[in-house]
Amino acid sequence: MEQKNTWETYQEGQLREVDELSGEYRKFLDEGKTERECVDYIVNAAEEQGYRELQELIKEGGHLKKGDKVYAVCMNKSVALFRIGERPMTEGMNILGAHIDSPRLDIKQNPLYEEGGYAYLDTHYYGGVKKYQWVAIPLALHGVIVKKDGTTVEINIGENEDDPVFFISDLLIHLSQEQLEKKASRVIEGEALDLIIGNKPILLKKDSSEEELSKEKKDKKKRAKEAVRKGILDILKKNYDVEEEDFISAELEVVPAGKAREAGLDRSMILGYGQDDRVCAFTSLKAMFEVEESEKTACCLLVDKEEVGSKGATGAQSRFFENAVAEVMNLTGEYSELNVRRCLAASCMLSSDVSSAFDPAFAASFDKKNVAYLGCGMVFNKFTGSRGKSGSNDANAEFLAYIRDILEKEKVNFQTAEMGRVDLGGGGTIAYILALYGMNVVDSGVAVLSMHAPWEATSKADIYEAKRGYVAFLKGAGL
Repeated sequence: MEQKNTWETYQEGQLREVDELSGEYRKFLDEGKTERECVDYIVNAAEEQGYRELQELIKEGGHLKKGDKVYAVCMNKSVALFRIGERPMTEGMNILGAHIDSPRLDIKQNPLYEEGGYAYLDTHYYGGVKKYQWVAIPLALHGVIVKKDGTTVEINIGENEDDPVFFISDLLIHLSQEQLEKKASRVIEGEALDLIIGNKPILLKKDSSEEELSKEKKDKKKRAKEAVRKGILDILKKNYDVEEEDFISAELEVVPAGKAREAGLDRSMILGYGQDDRVCAFTSLKAMFEVEESEKTACCLLVDKEEVGSKGATGAQSRFFENAVAEVMNLTGEYSELNVRRCLAASCMLSSDVSSAFDPAFAASFDKKNVAYLGCGMVFNKFTGSRGKSGSNDANAEFLAYIRDILEKEKVNFQTAEMGRVDLGGGGTIAYILALYGMNVVDSGVAVLSMHAPWEATSKADIYEAKRGYVAFLKGAGL
C-alpha cells in the first residue's frame, strides 16, 4: 500500500489548526519534563475543563451521572480521567492510555562527591538510553526533595535563561584513540554518567570571626580536599534549605536543558525532549477535552514507569486504574466486583505509544513496507514485542476492522507499522497489561525520529492526526 503524505491533504484552515496544536504541545513538553510536572499540568488543565477530583467527590458522598467529569491521581505520577457516558459502565469504556515517563538520568541517594576539583552528582540512567548521547550537552535538574518534616522542596534548575546548567564531560578527541576503539555501548560506561555541578571551592567571608578563621586554618588540609563539595552544600542550604542527608528522600531527574523547538526551514517538525511518550499523552488529553458527549464512558489513563517495565505503584501493572474504575462505578451506582470485571472486559482501548519513524540514514534497520513515515499520519501497530512477538499484545482482526471504519468515516490519515526488522529487536507498551482484562487493545500513536535520544523529532501533521484519531475513537460506540 502506498504511503500518503498528510500535508498534501490539508486546507488552509487545517494548517492553522496544526500550528496552533503544535504550539500547545511544545508548551506541554516544556512544562512537563518529569512525570510529576506532567501530572501538575494535566490536573490544572482538567480542572479548567470542569473535572473534579475523585477523592473529593467520595468524601462529599456525591454521585456521578451522564456528562460528569472526574480525575484520580496516584502519588503525583499517574492520572486517570473519566467522563461518564450515556450507557451503563458495564457495557465498557473507550480508553486512551499512554505513559508520561521518559528516558533520563536519576540522581542516586548518596550522590554528592568531589574529585579532581569538581563536584559531582552520581547518577543511574532510567530506561533505554544510548549513554554516549548524554555527554557534552547542557542538562537541567528537575524534581523534589522531601525533608524529614514532610516539607517538599521543588527543584527546577537549568531551564531559565539566567539559570546555570549542568553537564557530563567527554574525553577530548586528541586523547580518545583507545576510547574510539570500544563498542558504542561501552564508549561511555553507566558509572561515568556523573553530573558536574561545580568547580569553585567554598570561600571564607571577609567578616568571618577569629574563631572561624582559626578553625579554618586547623581544617586546611581537609578543606583542600572537599572545598568544592562544601561550596555546593553551602549553596543548597542557602538557596533551598536542604542538607546532604535530604538526598536520601529526593527524586531528582537529569533531563536535557532547553525548550522544545520547531524544526526544519518549513517548520514542519517538533524537536524536543520526552516525546516518547508525551506526544501521545498530550494528544489523548486534548481528545478527552474536545469530546463533550459520547455513548460510552470515556477514559484517559496516563501512567508512569513504562520505560522500566510498568512496575511499581504508579506503573500500569499496579491496581491504581482498576481501583479508580471501581470507585467511579460505585459513584454511578453500578459497583460490584462482577460489574467492574464486566466493565473492563467490555472496554476498548488505544494503547497510545510512539512508533519508530523510517530513517533513510539507517534504512537497513527497517522493513520499508511496514514502517511508519514522518508526515504520513497516526500509526497503528497491530503488535509490538521483539523478534517472535515476544512480550506483545497482538490485536485481533475484528478490532482493527472497527478502528479502520471509524477513522475512515472521519477522514483521519493513518498508517500501519512495525518497530523495525524482525530479527533486530523491538519494544513494548502498556497494551498487553490492559489486555489482561480481556478488553480489545491495539497500539497507536505518533512516529518518532531518534527515539529515546535526548532530543527526538516528530511531525506536526502526525500530532494533529493522532489527536483527530483519538477524538474519533472516543466518539465511537465500541464493539
